Amino acid sequence: MPNFTDVTEFILVGLTRRRDLQVLFFVVFLVVYMITLLGNIGMIVLISISPQLQSPMYFFLSHLSFVDVWFSSNVTPKMLENLLSETKTISYVGCLVQCYFFIALVHVEVYILAVMAFDRYMAICKPLLYGSKMSRMVCVRLISVPYVYGFSVSLICTLWTYGLYFCGNFEINHFYCADPPLIKIACGGVHIKEFTMIVIAGINFSYSLSVVLLSYTLIVVAVLRMRSADGRKKAFSTCGSHLTAVSMFYGTLIFMYLRRPTEESVEQGKMVAAFYTTVIPMLNPMIYSLRNKDVKEAVSKAIAKADLGQ
Repeated sequence: MPNFTDVTEFILVGLTRRRDLQVLFFVVFLVVYMITLLGNIGMIVLISISPQLQSPMYFFLSHLSFVDVWFSSNVTPKMLENLLSETKTISYVGCLVQCYFFIALVHVEVYILAVMAFDRYMAICKPLLYGSKMSRMVCVRLISVPYVYGFSVSLICTLWTYGLYFCGNFEINHFYCADPPLIKIACGGVHIKEFTMIVIAGINFSYSLSVVLLSYTLIVVAVLRMRSADGRKKAFSTCGSHLTAVSMFYGTLIFMYLRRPTEESVEQGKMVAAFYTTVIPMLNPMIYSLRNKDVKEAVSKAIAKADLGQ
């Protein structure tokens, strides 16, 4: 029988053991985190104060920004602390809490992206029914489902993480408490956790991605039937930003969670995880604003109003 050991804390190896690179990574990720907070909070405030951004698309976008703030904040502060710390530890309870919020926010985000794809389908393929079918109450109900489902699924997944047993190796080869590296160092409860991780990730990513792909297939068909070149251009421009965000987020998550945890996959996963926990939340506000005429106009009006106020 394995010699199970009571766990009080884990050691987070981080992105690198080299001290000079740790300082460099601290500066880089601190800047990225500050931009993430400013960009996403700025987007939420802009949508809330701008009359021209009161459509369902921007309502869902404000929730995507809200989730991105918490998604990055769940991981980045601890990573920054450990980059400058000698001990680089996280308590067992803190590790489970981080796992819980990480899994919950991932599920919330993938389903918000699916809801946003459905919203674009309704706007482009059913324009005459869009106002009545996508009322404020319908939007609230649609956005409530990802939150309720995501945090419920995460509770189940975290309980399976709690079922892992450890035999003296408490060094997590990662910069936050993620399932793959935890499974790698566990010596009990591994098979059920590994199986459920892959199955739940596979089902949820496949289902939400299917909604996105089906919505955009129908959108492409509808756009190609449009006689107006301007109409086609406008339709594709509103969808391009969302497709970019979807591609980045799903691509990195599938690479991370739909593989068996091995030494090589865990090592590769660290750099991929750094991208989707810090860089993607920073890029999302830029992706949705740089190519969006309404957002640009709202920013200009907000700046002009601020100048008049002074």
